[in-house]
Amino acid sequence: MENIRIPVGTWVDSAFDWLKDNVAWFFDAVTWLFSLLIDILTNVLVDLHPLVIILILALLGWVLRSWQMALGTVITLFFIMTMDQWVASMQTLALVLIAAIIAVIVAIPVGILAARNDTASTIIKPVLDFMQTMPAFVYLIPAVTFFSIGVVPGLVATVIFALPPGVRFTELGIRGVDSETVEAGQSFGATPGQILRGVQLPLATPTIMAGINQVIMLALAMAVIAGMVGADGLGKNVVEAIATQNLPLGVEAGLGVVIIAVYLDRVTAALGNAKDYPASLVAVMRRRSAKNKAAAATAKA
Repeated sequence: MENIRIPVGTWVDSAFDWLKDNVAWFFDAVTWLFSLLIDILTNVLVDLHPLVIILILALLGWVLRSWQMALGTVITLFFIMTMDQWVASMQTLALVLIAAIIAVIVAIPVGILAARNDTASTIIKPVLDFMQTMPAFVYLIPAVTFFSIGVVPGLVATVIFALPPGVRFTELGIRGVDSETVEAGQSFGATPGQILRGVQLPLATPTIMAGINQVIMLALAMAVIAGMVGADGLGKNVVEAIATQNLPLGVEAGLGVVIIAVYLDRVTAALGNAKDYPASLVAVMRRRSAKNKAAAATAKA
């Protein structure tokens, strides 16, 4: 028994070699696209004057939460600027936003599929378990293998690491919609697609937004780790601080991460607390009721 060994690592390495040899064009295309997206958003955030970015984010915080949120945003972001961590913070913010957007674009349809199909849910859940329990550093190895050193492997690893909560919360939110409410929509003649768009998604939006909140938080955590493979931003500063035992740099970069994390958490939490999500349900029912009444009146005539 001591001599028995299953060479899983060797098999995976062979599979990766085959992918690099036969699907290199795909990885080149992904590298080009992700690099383009990151470069565009990073250039926008870095080229704009810091005070403009601060005012925009503060206004967003005011609209979504309160004037206290706006004031706190101005103070904390100005604090980042005075620590000379502004450019690194904007690079990290760009990476987090792009990764979160990609993860959400993938997670919501997959979550909807899992909620509406038990077989798909049974298949998807073990995959999500694998993605969530695999150590975050392990994702960097295949990412670097396929995409070399730089921001792209960090972005890919971030998307994979942050994806599961979006899928799970979307499925949970849709499955949690009251069955009587769905039946009410069906009684008005709504199709499955209309029920999904007009009933289930609006009522599940707070839960879905909680999932998006977790996606963003995990993306930010992984974006810091991505500094180990050359992704610019606060993560790179943290890695440099560890390598050189530079405590001041590590503290300043860490505070930048905390400030961005708190801001994104509060904003996404505010988006998930809106009070008027179920309004579309009433609209759908009223439209369907009006059409049914019109059809009945036409039939009588």
